[in-house]
Amino acid sequence: MIHCHNLQWGPGGRALTPPLNLHLAPASLTGVIGANGCGKSSLLKVIAGIQQPLRGAIELTVPRLGGVAYLVQQQALDRQFPIKLHDLVSAGLWRSPLNRQQRQTRLEQALADWGLLDLQQHSLQALSGGELQRALLARLSLTDAQVLLLDEPEAALDEHGLVLLWQHIQRWHTQGRTQIVVSHSISNMSQHLDNALLVSRSGCIFAPIRELVGQRSSLEQVA
Repeated sequence: MIHCHNLQWGPGGRALTPPLNLHLAPASLTGVIGANGCGKSSLLKVIAGIQQPLRGAIELTVPRLGGVAYLVQQQALDRQFPIKLHDLVSAGLWRSPLNRQQRQTRLEQALADWGLLDLQQHSLQALSGGELQRALLARLSLTDAQVLLLDEPEAALDEHGLVLLWQHIQRWHTQGRTQIVVSHSISNMSQHLDNALLVSRSGCIFAPIRELVGQRSSLEQVA
């Protein structure tokens, strides 16, 4: 599904890690952990095609357009942009072949699933951080993409929001979607995922999370 061959990435032509060789199978669920600034988010952007790699290559068995969905971080959004929550979420259906009524049904279901029905007419500026995060996740859930790239999906979520998030991640996993989840919470990751990629300047390690947690020297700077 996702194949990284001698992949290197980073800002200003400076590679953040040694070459990465990684092969993720279809329907796999993988975490990405590492210290701040190590390149976790940049790796997702490279896989999504938003950034170009410095060296190496990535092969995907699905087209990036329509086959890959990327959850952006909130700071990438302009909260002043004049758009309602309803319109933000419905953008997840922009490539859907469904008719108008079917789209509306799916949209209402997604809004209900994420507890957003009463917030549809709220502007982005009027939303709390947790409400905006659930809206972004609801938009993602409306796509038919087989590869989901989640960049810090837990950001700003309260306890109820976290429950909804991990319920959906498990649901997507059951549906056979391939997921990569960047998170700062190793404890949450270890409860829900089996494998993770540890990204560091000395090299990247793909292993069961329980083994990575045991590597204290590698993880002591992980935020």
